[in-house]
Amino acid sequence: MPVKTLSKFVSLRVKTNEYDRTAGFDFQKEFVNFKTGIIIKFRIDFLIINTCIQNYLLQTFNRTSLDLHFSENRISYMINITFPDGAVRQYENGTTALDIAKSISEGLARKIIAANVNGQVWDATRPIYNDASLKLLTWNDTDGKSTFWHSSAHLMAEAVESMFPGVKFWVGPPVENGFYYDMDLGDRKMSDEDLVALEKKMSELARKNNSYIRKEIPKTEAVKYFTDKGDEYKLDLLQGLNDGEITFYTQGNFTDLCRGPHIPNTGFIKAIKLTSIAGAYWKGDEKNKMLTRVYGISFPSQKELDEYLLMLEEAKKRDHRKLGKELGIFTMDDDVGPGLALWMPNGTVIIEELEKLAKETESAGGYKRVVTPHIAKESMYLTSGHLPYYKDSMFPPMELEGIKYYLKAMNCPHHHKIFAAEPKSYKDLPLRLAEYGTCYRYEQSGELFGLMRVRCLHMNDAHIYCTKEQFYEEFKAVNDMYLKYFKIFGVDKYVMRLSLHDPAKLGKKYVNEPELWIETEALVRDVLIKTNTPFVEVQDEAAFYGPKIDVQIWSIIGREFTLATNQVDFAQGRSFKLEFTNHDNKAETPLIIHRAPLGTHERFIGFLLEHYAGKFPLWLAPVQVKLLPISDKFLNYAKTVSQQLKKADIRAEVDDRNEKIGKKIRDTELMKVPYMLVVGEKEMNENKVAVRRQGKGDIGVKDVVAFINEAKEEILERRE
Repeated sequence: MPVKTLSKFVSLRVKTNEYDRTAGFDFQKEFVNFKTGIIIKFRIDFLIINTCIQNYLLQTFNRTSLDLHFSENRISYMINITFPDGAVRQYENGTTALDIAKSISEGLARKIIAANVNGQVWDATRPIYNDASLKLLTWNDTDGKSTFWHSSAHLMAEAVESMFPGVKFWVGPPVENGFYYDMDLGDRKMSDEDLVALEKKMSELARKNNSYIRKEIPKTEAVKYFTDKGDEYKLDLLQGLNDGEITFYTQGNFTDLCRGPHIPNTGFIKAIKLTSIAGAYWKGDEKNKMLTRVYGISFPSQKELDEYLLMLEEAKKRDHRKLGKELGIFTMDDDVGPGLALWMPNGTVIIEELEKLAKETESAGGYKRVVTPHIAKESMYLTSGHLPYYKDSMFPPMELEGIKYYLKAMNCPHHHKIFAAEPKSYKDLPLRLAEYGTCYRYEQSGELFGLMRVRCLHMNDAHIYCTKEQFYEEFKAVNDMYLKYFKIFGVDKYVMRLSLHDPAKLGKKYVNEPELWIETEALVRDVLIKTNTPFVEVQDEAAFYGPKIDVQIWSIIGREFTLATNQVDFAQGRSFKLEFTNHDNKAETPLIIHRAPLGTHERFIGFLLEHYAGKFPLWLAPVQVKLLPISDKFLNYAKTVSQQLKKADIRAEVDDRNEKIGKKIRDTELMKVPYMLVVGEKEMNENKVAVRRQGKGDIGVKDVVAFINEAKEEILERRE
């Protein structure tokens, strides 16, 4: 069949993908640059261009066939979109995540605020030109919230600019709960009254439903824009950016240098609360100018904001720093140093109970305990790769006899040396080495926060050395251990964050072993799927030597905490030349699982203080029973009962103050002691005690022996 061709000058907007990719085409001895998003004019023979572009796109997409459609100003074709459940649907190139959501249902589209495209978070309105994996993000997704709060920071900046003309902005990122923006107000200051006015202005701007518009900008134009605006802070940011990676976002009358992503429009933001004003040195350097930092949080409904504010009020009552001081759990001292907790006797009791639980559980799980020193030579950390990958989180070295030593920032290299100390065969695996190891990490001063971010930490650490065949059962056993602990501590809501590598950062942030990354990530994912463990996948947050799981838990008032990390390591075994003799009598390198189900004492006790509001279950309470004699006449009887309790391994104290019984009860309630035993003449004569339970009041008179037996049973079972 003859093919009719038509040659003439036409303009085509060629849309193929989002990458800076070019290809050359020789049409009747004319060279044409074929590049994404560029208008090109050329003498065209449709048969030739169809063939050439088709071949290029087939190679780009790794396709065996591709149907191109030509119009006067566009070449279109179908792309494959893969959804999280594995389903694949075809859409026209240039479609957006929002378009795709609308094709499913209008109701879904109204909830979509961003999208995960090939592992990266994008605007829901950003065109997709290539085959892609796609996850639609809503407010309920972590990345969805982050995008929402990022856009809220831009909305706040627009409001600030309208109220404080000439303001200059540094950075405005989302944070764990909300957002902030650092700004230079010149010689002006912002007050709490200004925050109220800003909230009102933000709500007014949000109701305009202004779209967040993304635009790629050449560096010269970006520099000119902020030079004309007189914003030296944005010009400083531009110094580290290259052409092709600079984008502006505009909503309403505000334009900002930003890589995104953002929500579709301001109308999604329904409720706003600006929470505080603080000072922040530019770039975190105290030698630089002090900027104004405004914190805030926003929600897609007023109801959610109201619930959050109520939770904040409850959180203030449960603040682990406040409770830790009131209950004598821990203290900090300037002479000791920031981020270095001193554990008081009450706190030490909790530590010992947690270690007892861990040791019992690990012993039953076949773990062997080891002890390692707090320092090591530089050479060991060079072998492990912690230097240079982890250097910024380690304390500076100390030099002795010409050799550099570092404070231990992690236990794993020491455990690897213990593994290597003796020959191993497959019969010795899995080998599980456990230690409550003390580690030291150099957290920046501005990041220190009570027990949650410290510089000295005591970690419930262990390393499992196993074969690939043993990996599934070992990793599952670690997950089961987490679930056991969740049940003991009443943690009902949790999720595992499967942190993956970024292929673009191999050799920089991650060990350059692409095939092993894919294999080990698949191994971990397989365990989580087969055990029905709730998890989400997060790109570019893995450990440098392998994928990891960050365990996220929620306290009883709904606050999210990162409890611990569970990591897979395929690199350090080879770095340390760890080997075992396999069934074929050949040397083989084990896989290594790094796990810490109870995290660190510091972070976990901080969580428990909030979770229980200081009202620890009986087994964990520093003081389990307080004896309250009605008067001094019954003090000796109270001491006798106290001795009986102590012989039964129940932690008991006597309130021997010359105070009225009402005050003794109130004070003991404030110290959140689980049981109070009131003793007077009747109790002494009958060898009994009047029992009061924390938060419940009087629960009756009991025989001393009966009370001891009941308390021991409650402690033994570790009832919540």
